[in-house]
Amino acid sequence: MDHRLLYVRLPCNPIFPIGVVYLADHVHKIFPAIEQRIFDLGTVPPLDYALGLDTCVDEFQPTVLVFSWRDIQIYAPVGGRGGNPLQYAFEFYYAPNPLIRLRAALGGLRVTTAYYTELWRNLGLIKRATRRAERYCPTVQTVVGGGAVSVFYEQLGQKLRPGTIVSVGEGESLLEKLLRGQDFRDERCYVVGETKPRQRLIHEAPTPIEKTACNYDYIEHIWPEFSYYLQDQDFYVGVQTKRGCPHNCCYCVYTVIEGKQVRINPAEEVVAEMRQLYDRGVRNFWFTDAQFIPARKFIDDTVELLQKILDAGMQDIHWAAYIRADNLTPQLCELMVKTGMNYFEIGITSGSQELVRKMRMGYNLRTVLQNCRDLKAAGFNDLVSVNYSFNVIDERPETIRQTISYHRELETIFGADKVEPAIFFIGLQPHTHLETYAFEQGILRPGYDPMSLMPWTAKKLLWNPEPLGSFFGEVCLQAWRQNPNDFGREVMAILEQRLGRADLESALIAPILSEPPQPATLVAS
Repeated sequence: MDHRLLYVRLPCNPIFPIGVVYLADHVHKIFPAIEQRIFDLGTVPPLDYALGLDTCVDEFQPTVLVFSWRDIQIYAPVGGRGGNPLQYAFEFYYAPNPLIRLRAALGGLRVTTAYYTELWRNLGLIKRATRRAERYCPTVQTVVGGGAVSVFYEQLGQKLRPGTIVSVGEGESLLEKLLRGQDFRDERCYVVGETKPRQRLIHEAPTPIEKTACNYDYIEHIWPEFSYYLQDQDFYVGVQTKRGCPHNCCYCVYTVIEGKQVRINPAEEVVAEMRQLYDRGVRNFWFTDAQFIPARKFIDDTVELLQKILDAGMQDIHWAAYIRADNLTPQLCELMVKTGMNYFEIGITSGSQELVRKMRMGYNLRTVLQNCRDLKAAGFNDLVSVNYSFNVIDERPETIRQTISYHRELETIFGADKVEPAIFFIGLQPHTHLETYAFEQGILRPGYDPMSLMPWTAKKLLWNPEPLGSFFGEVCLQAWRQNPNDFGREVMAILEQRLGRADLESALIAPILSEPPQPATLVAS
């Protein structure tokens, strides 16, 4: 059969669809004669989703449909889906004023309605496109993958049509075997109605793929909406320099989706890919790796990449990434500044070394501070976003004071206006150590629905347990009242006002306790 592949990126925020682009590029390099098309619903007005999809299927008449589904879970302190879901949840659970709780209940109902509407809409679009494609190819095969599917593959499989192939993690090897007519069931996937997902399917190692520079001449040919992402000079276009994450952070699912084996893309191929985008006017790049420098053993690879970017003469670019700042060196810091890094995110989660260890994050907070000083000395004067997730395992007033002290030191290094605290409460996800901990503590029971947004489930999945849950709820509500446009900094100010600040040295050590910490008691210092 002469295959025709149609990739459909399901609606989401206008984030460059790097996964679909890389899949199509890989297939073209292996099967250059196969016709492909990318249809990005992220660039289509919502009222035109169905019509646009129908038209695309009618014109292209695919034999294989590949759907990319990026987002499902919504626990974050940002607006969207008709409101701020975290704020509604905290107002509903913790606000003393019944009118505010009523308002939050109505707002939460809007968020819940929007969430389930989007879920049913995306499932409907998958079924709609499959039925329409069957008019032209009765044996059309449908593959559904992407970030959301990789996390919720067990639950989504119950909602998709029989015969749908559910793909977990990377899809290159799966598509290769599918197009060759080979048995693909040994890949990280299963067929709805025919097989059940293997136990711990997501924990299986992905098949290593040798990555070369994406051919954007070809991508531009098969993706009519490509120019949409080139119109705004402030837009960051994704480039991947490696896959995999070797760490064990208790709440993170990246390490199982991408696998623990870090696979480096050759530096010259990354630069060649960037050059193609640069020649099309792109000046802002986001390195989409789980961590740009995942461990010290990869420092030399990062130095090589940044040096080759510098040698390529792309001197007017900017770039950003998630970075483990404990892996910086003075040489790396200088190259980061010279190559145009103008923003980076650090996901330390806590400013207490004790809690960082308990969350299995592998960070040395003292090293992070020293490396940040080196970065500042190298001339970095742009924005740093520091992710904090309060009320993690064994949080108590003293560890909160330590986090405040740590954050103030980061402000001393970079400047208070340059350090943006991003306050998150962990959204508990399947297949993580935190889920196992929740089972052991009786917080969750096996068989729960992680996609449920019902209040009795959502309160458990939005990780803010007692005895500190109500306290953090009260603090966050006060921050939203006082300064909603600078929520993170306001939370830090309120916490310091109420609890004080620990000595910095206490934040940087993790003593071995002879007995477990006692339940938290809030006493202002």
